[in-house]
This record gives sequence, structure tokens and C-alpha cells, in this order.
Amino acid sequence: MHERVLEALKSAGALKTGHFLLASGRHSNQYVEKFDLLRQPTETVIACGGFAEQFRDAGIDVVAGPTTGGIILAFETARQLGVNAAYAERATDGASGREFRRGTTFAPGSRVLVVDDILTTGGSVRETLAALEKHDVEVVAVGVLVDRSGGKTTFPGVPLFSLVQLDIETWEAADCPLCAAGDPVVKPGTTTTISL
Repeated sequence: MHERVLEALKSAGALKTGHFLLASGRHSNQYVEKFDLLRQPTETVIACGGFAEQFRDAGIDVVAGPTTGGIILAFETARQLGVNAAYAERATDGASGREFRRGTTFAPGSRVLVVDDILTTGGSVRETLAALEKHDVEVVAVGVLVDRSGGKTTFPGVPLFSLVQLDIETWEAADCPLCAAGDPVVKPGTTTTISL
């Protein structure tokens, strides 16, 4: 399955090289554009099949994912497992973090699988786990489409499963060799060069 998902990412053009400003604020010479894969329903079904295969016998009751890419993965994984999906959205009151809204409830003791797209620092997954702490649920595991931290990002007490693992180097802006070389930086999802 790992090879199949990696091949799907490559054929979709989702593995990119350049000088990127990541959502975490760090810089990298490689980037995985998840939406190049998620725009392709057939490939997305195959990728989520990896999650479903891994957790089919884990007694999952709900698959939860953070907005935005995690919504698609949570929905399709839940569909394949025959369970409900839930979505952790940004807090509406201006506070940091995420919350489950729009009438989302969890039965007491629900076993929850958290899925997300690209894992770098784990911020969106941590926010989703924090939002789940407000509910009487058991988090069974975290599943990610791509772990680009090379296994460095973990969630204490919660097993992590990745469909693809890549060791992609990132730097703080002040330590970025691409900045030092004068290479223009691009924010993924745009074609706009950013002046730093």
C-alpha cells in the first residue's frame, strides 16, 4: 500500500521541489501538495483504503479529521469502515485550536481514529486531539497520508500510522540555506513569490 500511495502522489504531481514556506513557518526544498491527490477521487479512495485496511478490526466508531484536507480523508475512511465521520474546525471565537461543531456529538466511550493529510510538526493533529479531550472518547490511533517528519513527530500515548513516510528536511527561516542562496520562496498553493 505504501508504494501504491507514493506512486499515486508522484503521478498526480503532488511531490514538488523548490523553496517553500510551510504552514508551520518553516522552509523546505520539498513539498507535498495533498490536493493534487485529493482532487482525484479514485486515488483518494485507494489511499483511504490503506487506513481502512489497517484499522478494519480495531473497533472504530468514528473517524475524525481536521479541516481542510482531513475532512476528505475522514469522510472516505469512515465510509469504507461503515462508521460516522467528524470534523475538527478552527475555533469560531477567535481562540486558537479546533472544535467539533455543527451538532457533532460522540456516544460515550466512542473509539475514534484521527486521520490527516500531511504530517510535519503535527499542529493540526494535536489541535484535533485536544478537541477530542473535551468528549468522552478513546482515541485509538492517528493515521496520516504522508509523514514528512521522517518519524520525528509523535503523539505520546497515541499510535501513529502513515501510508507514506518521507524524511524531508525543513529549516527555520534564519537557518534556511535556500534563503542564504537568494532563492525566491513560494507559499504552497500559490504561484506568488514571497519577499522575506
